[in-house]
Amino acid sequence: MYSNKIQSVLDSQKIKIGEEVVVNKSGNQYEGILMPRSEIGNQNCIVIKLDSGYNIGVEFDSKTTIKKSAHRTPKAEKEEEEFELGKIKKSLIKVEFDPKKPPVSLIATGGTIASRVDYKTGAVRMQMDPKEFLHNTPELVNIVNLKTEVPFTKASEDMDHTDWQELAKLTAKKLNSGDHGVIITHGTDILHYTAAVLSFFLKNLSKPVVIVGAQKSPDRGSSDAFMNLICASYAAVSDIAEVGVCMHATIEDTFCLFTPGTKVRKMDTVKRSAFQPVNGRPFAKIYPDGKIEALSEYKKRSEQKVEADTAWEPNVALVKIYPESDPSVLEWYISKGYKGFVLEATGLGHVPTQSKKSWIPTIKKLVKDGIPVVVTSQTLYGRVNPNVYTNLRILFYEAGAIPGEDMTPETAWVKLSWVLGHTKALEEVRKLMTTNLVGEITERSLL
Repeated sequence: MYSNKIQSVLDSQKIKIGEEVVVNKSGNQYEGILMPRSEIGNQNCIVIKLDSGYNIGVEFDSKTTIKKSAHRTPKAEKEEEEFELGKIKKSLIKVEFDPKKPPVSLIATGGTIASRVDYKTGAVRMQMDPKEFLHNTPELVNIVNLKTEVPFTKASEDMDHTDWQELAKLTAKKLNSGDHGVIITHGTDILHYTAAVLSFFLKNLSKPVVIVGAQKSPDRGSSDAFMNLICASYAAVSDIAEVGVCMHATIEDTFCLFTPGTKVRKMDTVKRSAFQPVNGRPFAKIYPDGKIEALSEYKKRSEQKVEADTAWEPNVALVKIYPESDPSVLEWYISKGYKGFVLEATGLGHVPTQSKKSWIPTIKKLVKDGIPVVVTSQTLYGRVNPNVYTNLRILFYEAGAIPGEDMTPETAWVKLSWVLGHTKALEEVRKLMTTNLVGEITERSLL
């Protein structure tokens, strides 16, 4: 763990992991909880957790001193085991909800919102019991009567369509059994894919389905997990009978946006405001005090029974167009049994057309063979337009590609996978892909 030099000092001072300490170096004083040392990195560095929730490392030298804090209550020796293994005390999981509050199921799947720093590696791991972050958000007891379900625990990038099918069926079951709404905690990497999938899977939706994650783990001082969860709880008992993502609207702790599952996208790797609407408007602003400010039209809560329609074609490829890209990649996918394609084209929907590696002959052949090719724009904002340029007319009217309207490439990929799960008839696929089914296509582009 720590270097022999540091460990000998800790032993001489009878200081254990989890106790409050004061570290002095070069005239600077640092006070906080002594943390376990990562197995990687500089072993001659003392790690303490400050009151702010952030950890700092102080490199140990001959002039560095460390002693127990005089005015703080030492932590129990058992803290070392708890920090290292992510264990939680029984006292942490005694969360008493008010049975008079609206019943809501929290379906926990993993991700940063249910993670903590693993001090053996220095990295974030999904090892926090869902009940722990409920304990850390006591405001929830005034909003919902929460019941926790854990169908699986995965990093979101490891999910596949079978996980989505399981989520949809469990969500429908909970909504049809009397829950006012469902909250799904989820990793952020593909959270917008899951939101789009559930938008198509959950037919006749009559209650809120709120997907929520966190960009910063709950043990960090800057964590967005708690406000996101509070706002998600208010969304779950609102009258907004839609699938949506509820996350920070800005980097400040002001309000969250509840955004349609087919119009939301992760737009930043680390910002708390990463999830933003694309070619659409949020359903509402959700404030942590419970205020809800509607921003667009939405379906209202009803007593209609929800159906999980989870048909899915897994062999659909999302392919990016770039300069000198080779259309033969589509033929490779076909050789592997793929049934459809979504292209992330340039600008208004362009693919190399009159170049040495024209995509037109390959697309024309695929369409003739009954394989749908849907074209979206990698610009994200705006919509594909078949009518502006000659090359676009060739692509859509001669080769037979399907315009993806203003869908994001991710939503178009989800929709085509779902549509092909129901029908392989090309003209029916074309009709469904260009028809707004669950808010994925807007009639007019937003300026």
